[in-house]
Amino acid sequence: MAVVLSEAVDPALVLIRRKVRAADPWSGQMAFPGGYQANGSEPLEDTARRETLEETGLDLISLGKFRGALDDVSPRTPFLPPLVVRPHLFTVTTASPLSAGDEADAALWIPISELFDPARQTLFSLPLPDGVRQFPAITVGGHLIWGLTERILRQVADLTGL
Repeated sequence: MAVVLSEAVDPALVLIRRKVRAADPWSGQMAFPGGYQANGSEPLEDTARRETLEETGLDLISLGKFRGALDDVSPRTPFLPPLVVRPHLFTVTTASPLSAGDEADAALWIPISELFDPARQTLFSLPLPDGVRQFPAITVGGHLIWGLTERILRQVADLTGL
């Protein structure tokens, strides 16, 4: 997974809205670009670059600078597939135009000033087989960001001092 941060005066992050697909438990949700390794030997940093290019058109090989891996995250509910996501942080000098790939309905830059605005913080209620659970969430530009993506954003907030 790639966390791509522009180094502009008003920094922004790349997020995608995943296409709605029946077999995808994260279908239609906001996410960072990412996916599975092409094979077991592909370095995760290369996977993040490849998936970003496929899902947003942004070429991190030529435009990005790798800054390091963030902490692994996993779903907090047993009702989702068990997986481990390792976010990789990249910076780019400017927010280049994006184009959504085959797995995304949208690819966009969202200013971190909006993502971390206290007025945009909310809770998302999700009905699960064992009852309704509430999760921290962010609403921005008509999009709801929660779950793994919101938890990764907290890591970015800690790194940037927001």
